[in-house]
Amino acid sequence: MDIVNDSLELQKKIENRVKHLGKGEYGRVLKMARKPTNDEYVKVLQITSIGLILIGALGFTVYLMFTQVPGWLTKIFG
Repeated sequence: MDIVNDSLELQKKIENRVKHLGKGEYGRVLKMARKPTNDEYVKVLQITSIGLILIGALGFTVYLMFTQVPGWLTKIFG
């Protein structure tokens, strides 16, 4: 039953790491953390969505500049 002993040792290692989690600098952050309200969640979702759309539009613009604009310039300037 070697696999049972290995799994028990792994579980003890994980438990020892988690046991000290609330006492260091990360513990203070976890104690201060709270569940966001619905209004906060919606605002964060809106801001994140706007950022994703802007970054996507910028990437698409750069893509068009590198793929389409050279052809247009060749047609215009011969």
